[in-house]
Amino acid sequence: MDEKIGVQSRQRINSDQIFKMGATIAGAFVLVMIVLMIFQLVSESYPIWEEEGLAFVIGTDWNAVEGRESFGALPYILGTLTTAALAMAIGVPLSIGIAMFVSDAPPKIGAPLGFLVELLAAVPSVIYGLWGLYVFREYFIDYVEEPLHLAFGDSIWLFSGNPFGLDIFTASVVLAIMIIPTVSSVAREVMRAVPQQQKEAAYMLGATKWEMFKLAIFPYSKTGLIGASILGLGRAVGETMAVTMLIGSATGANAIPYSLFDPSQTISGIIASEFPEASLAGLHLPALIGTGLILLAIAMCINIVAHLLVTRMLKVKEGAINN
Repeated sequence: MDEKIGVQSRQRINSDQIFKMGATIAGAFVLVMIVLMIFQLVSESYPIWEEEGLAFVIGTDWNAVEGRESFGALPYILGTLTTAALAMAIGVPLSIGIAMFVSDAPPKIGAPLGFLVELLAAVPSVIYGLWGLYVFREYFIDYVEEPLHLAFGDSIWLFSGNPFGLDIFTASVVLAIMIIPTVSSVAREVMRAVPQQQKEAAYMLGATKWEMFKLAIFPYSKTGLIGASILGLGRAVGETMAVTMLIGSATGANAIPYSLFDPSQTISGIIASEFPEASLAGLHLPALIGTGLILLAIAMCINIVAHLLVTRMLKVKEGAINN
């Protein structure tokens, strides 16, 4: 009997060691891939950093003509951040509202609706771009952009541009539609994870349905909702095809967004548009790779800030519980 127990113990130790080794290799693989990615981007974009330095980040010129080459990524950085911010401002509240309805709806309604929302995530981004270009854009100009321009164009600079459908606003709205499946799906699962006793306790205290969400669900699922929003932000920052088709594809200083109706360009959009034509001899290709490095840095900063924010909120929550 003791011998049998010893064999089982050794087998357990061996399996634990194998699992530990496999997990360590998987974690190291991720780190190695990130390091290699950063190294490749830095090495391939080194000529543009050597030539332009910090001016590449804050510059606004973009001229790929050989002999007169000048590159600045600031307009595309602003375009990326502006479209992502507008998409988040539009998409996150809608996503949380959808998650609230689906999580609290009867199964006969909530399950099919949740499936339809998740199905939107399977639609390729180029399909969103084509739909936005040939269908959504026409209605958006007539019923949203032109009325806003006529009502506020003379007094509010955000609506002072010339609305024609290929601009920051249109691209941001379509991008908001694209992030809804991701954010709403994660938010719905987070809300469903709230113990039923908390919901029933809120109702027993006389809370309305909105007060139940406010008092029982949102405090419990706050960190999960932030995580869902960060996933949507990552999708918004890195989206390429749909935004490229709808944002107007401006270059250089013309891509700096002054109003919602101005054409612009994002980092991923300029890479997708000009990478096939980039010359290997000049600085055009290193400049495009340099913008990719900037995009990676932006994505990493977003994730680091989100992690710190969630960690801080968890500490505050634990402190409140301990007190």
